[in-house]
Amino acid sequence: MKLIFASSNKHKADEIRQVLGESIQIILPSDLGYTKEIPETGTTLEENAWIKAIAIFEQFHLPVIADDTGLEVEALNGAPGVYSARFAGENATFNDNCNLLLHKLKGVSNRKAAFKTVICFLDENNRKHLFHGVVKGEILEHFSGEGGFGYDPVFRPEGYSKTFAEMTLEEKNKISHRALAIQKFQSFIQAMERHER
Repeated sequence: MKLIFASSNKHKADEIRQVLGESIQIILPSDLGYTKEIPETGTTLEENAWIKAIAIFEQFHLPVIADDTGLEVEALNGAPGVYSARFAGENATFNDNCNLLLHKLKGVSNRKAAFKTVICFLDENNRKHLFHGVVKGEILEHFSGEGGFGYDPVFRPEGYSKTFAEMTLEEKNKISHRALAIQKFQSFIQAMERHER
């Protein structure tokens, strides 16, 4: 099966490819010559994932998956949430966002947070299917680790001594929010294929 992943984020694409394995081929819009930035104007992760998916589906009329991910911090009433990627401004880097988060949590004892991912899958008939993944954890007081991207260097998942940025891709993909959502999507595809046989 061939799927377009409605993103320009190669880090995310690598994570998804590793979880899905060889059974599903992931291609990026840029592989097909599509380089436009899709504005994320939704107010929820579900809306943003669908906005990205439908933009690519309408262009190519092929099955598409899109994701939106947010970091929800308890002490910040769920912020940055849907605005996680541009927490420190429209052109913010990963470091800008992490530094702003650490600044806002300076002196705050409640460091509880959760990473949430929503995967939107549009099949060849433009039917929408949503899959959710959540991982709880805490925000550290400083950066730790060189790997990953986004808030990975400051997020330590519950029950682990390492941040996502200190984990290998294999370790992260066993427990991450995106991996959990992708595994649900994979189970759905496998069930669909069994039904069609």
